[in-house]
Amino acid sequence: MNIRKAEKSDSKYIAPILLLAMEDILYKFIGKEDYKSAHDFLFYFVEKENNQYSYQNCYVAESENEIIGAVNVYNGADLHKLRIPIIEYIRLNYNPDFNPEDETEAGEYYIDSLGINPNHQGKGIGSKILQFLIEKYVHKNKDILGLLVEEDNPQAKKLYLRLGFKPVGHKILVKKNLEHLQIKN
Repeated sequence: MNIRKAEKSDSKYIAPILLLAMEDILYKFIGKEDYKSAHDFLFYFVEKENNQYSYQNCYVAESENEIIGAVNVYNGADLHKLRIPIIEYIRLNYNPDFNPEDETEAGEYYIDSLGINPNHQGKGIGSKILQFLIEKYVHKNKDILGLLVEEDNPQAKKLYLRLGFKPVGHKILVKKNLEHLQIKN
């Protein structure tokens, strides 16, 4: 398995994989539980540059020329700038009052979403992607890496804690209570 920076041509593979991790939140963003609409929304932004979901902020895991995992990570200090195109698009097309809470902040690189192709889940790929990010951001660059985990997802939280993440607080995103975890050197 190889983990590499995503390219624009990877967008059609990244969108459905990341959608696995953020389906509920995107449904709240667009105001309806419609997979095709959520997928089309996400693909639109993954393929574009300079937004929080852009391929520019993604890494992919590939094996035998197939993308089997994807992760979206960016500097928390850039959230407001990266989110502007998302907010404008949602306000124009779905909800004129859309105003999401901040899910990250300056001082951390934020793992926005991490997804694994369903045919490859349970093989430790998510752990390997996280270890790659920890090595790159925490050990090499001396940055803090953060993420949010749903309070009703104890398996994911257990994995993050095992890898060295520590609870640092709570956040709310589209009315969902999430625990904020970070890892630092």
